[in-house]
Amino acid sequence: MQYGFIRCAAASPALRVADCDYNADQIIKTMHDADEKHVQVLCLPELCLTGYTCGDLFLQDSLLRGAEKALARILQASQGMNMVILAGLPVRYRAKLYNCAAVLCNGVLLGLVPKTHLPNYGEFYEKRYFAPGMETSEPITLARQDTRIGSRQLFACKQMSSFVLGVEVCEDLWAPVPPSCSHALAGATLIANLSASDETIGKAAYRRSLVRGQSARLLCGYLYADASHGESTTDMTFAGHDLIAENGALLAQTVPFSGGAAVTELDLERIVQERQRNTTFEPSAEGYSTTMFELLTVPLDLTREVAPAPFVPQDAATRAERCELILRIQAEGLAKRMEHTRARCAVVGISGGLDSCLALLVAVRACRLLGLPAGTVAALTMPCFGTTRRTRSNAELLCTALGVHFEEIDITDTVRSHFADIGQDPDTYDVTFENCQARVRTLELMDYANKNGGLVIGTGDLSELALGWATYNGDHMSMYGVNAGVPKTLVRHIVQYVADTCGDEALQNVLLDILDTPVSPELLPSAEDGAIAQQTEQLVGPYELHDFYLYYVLRFGFGPAKIFHLACRAFDGRYTPETLLQWLKNFYRRFFAQQFKRSCLPDGPKVGSVTLSPRGDWRMPSDASCALWMHELDKIRS
Repeated sequence: MQYGFIRCAAASPALRVADCDYNADQIIKTMHDADEKHVQVLCLPELCLTGYTCGDLFLQDSLLRGAEKALARILQASQGMNMVILAGLPVRYRAKLYNCAAVLCNGVLLGLVPKTHLPNYGEFYEKRYFAPGMETSEPITLARQDTRIGSRQLFACKQMSSFVLGVEVCEDLWAPVPPSCSHALAGATLIANLSASDETIGKAAYRRSLVRGQSARLLCGYLYADASHGESTTDMTFAGHDLIAENGALLAQTVPFSGGAAVTELDLERIVQERQRNTTFEPSAEGYSTTMFELLTVPLDLTREVAPAPFVPQDAATRAERCELILRIQAEGLAKRMEHTRARCAVVGISGGLDSCLALLVAVRACRLLGLPAGTVAALTMPCFGTTRRTRSNAELLCTALGVHFEEIDITDTVRSHFADIGQDPDTYDVTFENCQARVRTLELMDYANKNGGLVIGTGDLSELALGWATYNGDHMSMYGVNAGVPKTLVRHIVQYVADTCGDEALQNVLLDILDTPVSPELLPSAEDGAIAQQTEQLVGPYELHDFYLYYVLRFGFGPAKIFHLACRAFDGRYTPETLLQWLKNFYRRFFAQQFKRSCLPDGPKVGSVTLSPRGDWRMPSDASCALWMHELDKIRS
């Protein structure tokens, strides 16, 4: 349960209808298997102690006594296991029969949660046997233990405040207003569903969508354990389709009819963070009772995937769809701004690098949306001390392939004149030497736009804004920043996507060479062989690491220790822990120190859930201290 992670399993043991002793044996075997895997929450199917398909046998005393004895065996077997177990059985209470989920931990029956919504349509006849569960919990004795029965119960872990369990049973999820809705508002971060959902054509896909959708709507983890082999096949078959979802993402599932169990870790700390930032998630625990339980805190080696590039979809088709959507969002935003300002042209400073390349591609698309020719875009290349032949050539080739208006403005003399104005030694390669060039370029772009009735398009991306890798009032400033919401790792894939789909060999070739060019501001004189002398990632660190850190800092507000833990999992074998820690410290230092640049950003379209726009998405004081964060990082090193 380190860093808010708990290992969960949804399992479907084989059973025999009405053979409670056999079923208990299978369940206990499943419990031991789960315990060996350090599972901390094990969810089993609906009525798994008896079988769901017992029919009128549910009304027989022998079956009910057998189920109770089987529960007592399971309780005894659970002693010493560091695990919460949920198993289904029929329970008689006050002359009525209830379809219940028994919640137990380390030999203790924590509670019984009865099914609320009973299906009585199609192949289901549950109202023939069972009564709908009561909401308010009431005392009951079962398997020689005093406990409570009722649907409005929560089960909370003493050692982990983010672990609060709510329970519903099968049809409850399919109802218009599932009980899990109120469970989540009452504080449940994990919902377990004990189910016996028969298999029909198309049902598996619908079941997946229900589980994913409910976990997204409730901002929760969701365990779904389905009945499997051994149920009666008189008129139904059961596939054991077990599912585990977290906040809309399906993390694990079993293939229908394949057996086995779905096992993964859920990040309950992440759930709490999501709810904290969501103002429409309004807690209400009226009518609920909470039972506390204890679990030992154990470190877990994560088995769930931690993507090293969280901004980039791993599936090729999804990635292509994402790239196309981002390009459309950027182009639509720019087209509206050009239309509103009655701009006669879009002005882009083109360097031959990735960011200006993407901005140029977006500007051409925006003009297309407005019914304007590509020549409406004015691309200016402004060589100076660090410009290399490769980037200068690529800039011109790109503009030629796109059919935009291309001009070269050599700013060398202007920069030298400015050096003389302020007394800067041109042989001193300091921050003034670099920033003068960036500010002169912005001056040229702004005045060119004024002269031609144009709009200056910003090229800086989300990653650069996070690190402050921009000259204040230089490339930091524009009239509309189309890349401000796009991280560097995704910029690469968008340009690659255009190269793959443009259908123009000349354009494709130059895009591929731009992708192959090291990222650089080109503000220092090039090497004697013409190579780029200044490579960004050698100075600020690998962008793939900074984008990873940025995602978890902004999207979830995780602390440094947890982010480091996730990075070690995501980049295992690619970076040493010492390297990951070094660049994480660098990220925090730069992120805090450079907020003043983000506080006065130009407008730009939001493209994802992580953005640094000061207009509601990210606000922090420009003079905030990062001491707390650095202290946490120092403790990691020690």
